[in-house]
Amino acid sequence: MKIVVELILSVILHPIAVIFAWINLIGRGDMDGWKKFLWALVCLLWPIGVLLYLVLGDGALW
Repeated sequence: MKIVVELILSVILHPIAVIFAWINLIGRGDMDGWKKFLWALVCLLWPIGVLLYLVLGDGALW
């Protein structure tokens, strides 16, 4: 049951976090376009590690 709650929270919270990260990237003047693109890509791929941790760690996040 705990892993289901964690997955639901991830599905709800990750898209919000990605939108905030993209807004932050748009406003940054100290990075060029290539670095912004790479960070935007990392923001999209980041939850793969969290999901692997939850699945392989038997949901022992908390």
